[in-house]
Amino acid sequence: MQTPPDDAAEKQAIAERANLPLAPEPHIALPEAPDASADQKQTTPQNQQNQPSQQNAPNQQNSPGQSQQQPQQPSLNDLGFGQQQTQANPQLQAMLDRRTHMLKVHQKLGLFTLIPMAATVITGPMAKAKGKNGETIKEPSTANLDFHAALGGVTAGMYFTTAAYAIFAPKVPGTKKRGPIRFHEALAFIHGPGMILTPILGAIAYKQENDGEKAHGIASAHATVAWVTVGAYGAAIVSVSWPLKF
Repeated sequence: MQTPPDDAAEKQAIAERANLPLAPEPHIALPEAPDASADQKQTTPQNQQNQPSQQNAPNQQNSPGQSQQQPQQPSLNDLGFGQQQTQANPQLQAMLDRRTHMLKVHQKLGLFTLIPMAATVITGPMAKAKGKNGETIKEPSTANLDFHAALGGVTAGMYFTTAAYAIFAPKVPGTKKRGPIRFHEALAFIHGPGMILTPILGAIAYKQENDGEKAHGIASAHATVAWVTVGAYGAAIVSVSWPLKF
């Protein structure tokens, strides 16, 4: 059994017999596929233009929040301090360092001076004659008198050395003294004259004791002035040094 010829062969055979040209086969134009590279070229500039705006959008949204969370701190000029006030002053700093050093020495020497001062007051009765005038006077021993006088001399020397560190310390201009410092300096008008009078009265009393007499006259106030001086001096120390630090 023969297979039928296909349509193309049959048409060709008929055309050859009739001497006619073959009809061209219809051509269907298909749409061209879009060029991906061209799309990329067109979209790339747009994306580049859109990306900065998208990246800047969060920054623009965050910038107000950041400014609220971290406010700008005012400068010294905004607070009213001029350039001269904010610049370092080596001379002023040196003066402050010297004043601080001298006042620290003043404080330490003041505490150490309290030791011979207390010892002088304690040994005072041992250097005092016993008895009334007109009666047999029991004179103190020469050793007690000399020991008491030596303690008084050490106390006076340390006291005036301590005072010198406070008196000659550099003064800061425009500084107002308040509180315990004012009380401390006010007490100096008590124990200062007392430290001058006590040795003078002690020397008069010492002479009277050596002459076989009991201290009398102005010399009899030697012990009272000494106790007042010690009390004012101790109060002055406590007013600026409490609690005591050696």
